Amino acid sequence: MDNIEIQKIRNIGIVAHIDAGKTTTSERILFFTGMTHKIGEVHNGQAVMDFMKQEQERGITITSAAITTEWKDHQINLIDTPGHIDFTVEVERSLRVLDGIVMVFCAVGGVEPQSETVWHQADNYKVPRIAFINKMDRAGADYFQTINMMNEMLGANAVAFQLPIGDEADFNGIIDLITMKAYSYRELDMFESEIPSNLLPKAQKLREQMIEKLADFDENLMEKFINGIAISEPDIRNAARYAVLNLCVTPVFCGSAFKNKGIRLLLDAIVDYLPSPVDRGIITGRDANNPEVIISRKPHISEPLTALAFKITNDAYVGQQTFVRVYSGELHSGSYIFNSTKQKRERVGRILRIRADERTEITSLKAGDIGALIGMKLTTTGDTLCNENDTILLENIRYPETVLDMKIEPLAIKERDRLGIALSRLALEDPSFKVRFADETEETIISGMGELHLEIIADRLKNEHKLDVNVGKPAVAFRETITREAEHTYRYKKQTGGKGQFAQIAFRLEPNPGKGIEFVDRVKGGNIPREFIPAVEKGFREIVEKGLLAGYPMVDIKFVLFDGAYHPVDSSEMAFRMCTILGMKEIINKTAPQLLEPIMKIEINTPDEYMGDAIGDINRRRGKIENMRRHRKGSQKLNGTVPLMEMFGYASALRTISSGRAAFSMEFLHYTPLPKSIEESIIEERRKKKAERD
Repeated sequence: MDNIEIQKIRNIGIVAHIDAGKTTTSERILFFTGMTHKIGEVHNGQAVMDFMKQEQERGITITSAAITTEWKDHQINLIDTPGHIDFTVEVERSLRVLDGIVMVFCAVGGVEPQSETVWHQADNYKVPRIAFINKMDRAGADYFQTINMMNEMLGANAVAFQLPIGDEADFNGIIDLITMKAYSYRELDMFESEIPSNLLPKAQKLREQMIEKLADFDENLMEKFINGIAISEPDIRNAARYAVLNLCVTPVFCGSAFKNKGIRLLLDAIVDYLPSPVDRGIITGRDANNPEVIISRKPHISEPLTALAFKITNDAYVGQQTFVRVYSGELHSGSYIFNSTKQKRERVGRILRIRADERTEITSLKAGDIGALIGMKLTTTGDTLCNENDTILLENIRYPETVLDMKIEPLAIKERDRLGIALSRLALEDPSFKVRFADETEETIISGMGELHLEIIADRLKNEHKLDVNVGKPAVAFRETITREAEHTYRYKKQTGGKGQFAQIAFRLEPNPGKGIEFVDRVKGGNIPREFIPAVEKGFREIVEKGLLAGYPMVDIKFVLFDGAYHPVDSSEMAFRMCTILGMKEIINKTAPQLLEPIMKIEINTPDEYMGDAIGDINRRRGKIENMRRHRKGSQKLNGTVPLMEMFGYASALRTISSGRAAFSMEFLHYTPLPKSIEESIIEERRKKKAERD
């Protein structure tokens, strides 16, 4: 497998809304490619791709699993991603390194909320994709309705490449519109035959529509189509491949993964239409020593090494595994490489080919490949790995903001250090999980993407790290920011006999909307020695983590250091750090600080008769329904926004309103200022608690 040419590598992901059948589809791919000899099922906890205990118990995917398999002389590096919104970071970092995706839709549910989220994530990374409409054997399955939803809701330019034979309980085969052959199934066997006469006219019409759509992107096909010249299968496949690689169309395939129908044809489509690393072309980054210089690397082993670490896991047997995608060059076990993000050398101990939770040791990873490195001590998610003499810095991976906080403590005081180590490891694995220590309350606070996310963290502490913990109730993760620019000069001076402490800084705080936390050094003339600048930044970031208004982390602030003074004897790193912390505390009221709350995007599926009650309830929660559309006959999809702090207990409320017939899903949208009255009450409550502790 390691000798397969780069043109025959497919780095693909299986992505979809929760419960659309991603993992079942992945399991069938492993079985039909010969990677497994027994089909693992999600519902009985035996899926190869869901190897974590928490995944097997809940029947959902929590962490993306990578596996390498082979189909028709092509190497397929397959990543099965989670569908639950709490684990959307797993999809984000997988899309960052994938060349193509198979978007799975449920034939009954069609385009669902998380389908839209991952589709737009793929748009951001310009990832080519094909679609697989699964569960064609389920009651309510509608192939063409799902295609219409893809076009209306996603702008997918979806084109049917197959026609199902029957639907719902009568679904028993597939017509391939390129070969114009019918395929029927009996257990694990697939049989090819001629198209049934009653379906031939419809198949011919759909084939003509498919060719007409593809002809828009291929002059050769257009000329033959217009002039009535016979069009061959290679003509169609070549045009389809070009259209997919250039994000012009989304070919649509169908089947029932659970019943083993359509998977082999889907594998053919992966090989035929999704890109190789060569098709994705040149990758660009910046010179690690001069960020203004853009560097390009071709996907070839003759180029200098360029790789991106996109995932870290801790394994009980081999320790920390760092998953990497190699874009150019070759990475050898036992070699030294350069982490250009951290500006440090690392030694690659071993390289593993991953088969979900099993591993095979290999000697190297070549351009275009994906594997796991053992022995990396400094590398974290998003870091670039390269040669020390040919440095490059790739764009890092974006992570969503956390929206829920939860207090956590060990049952036994003596386990506090172990808890700290375990939480650090989990945070290293999952960049969407944050840990901080609140000095005021002396509490450890963990932050995540939702209640399920934090529940899984607590469960992993118990099962993987053998720690019993007490957890508090989930609370909204507010944020602090500033709305006004202000300048300040602060002098820190202490004389206690002997060597004193002295530092002085002049700085400016600026609102930095949408750009995060930024530290800018504009000191000129050596008024602050270079060795003390990092101490100023450290003090600033300490305050940002703890907050100044109500003890919540701060966001979207720029700190500009432009002047200062030092003493040749009394100045130190500690003095400049303390000077910054105390200076920040003095300036904060000049900047008009405010609290921000997380706003969620919500989608509610409700029968028509409960629509008014559902809208009224959202309005009472300070939410707003922005649009509605017909979902199925007799039901509506309501889309809107609502503050997270108003949504605790909403699942029970919606069940009561709709007699258990409505459902909803939420995902984080953005942070926005709290209403003044609510902000004041939260700040007052925090002050009272502080006074009680004091």
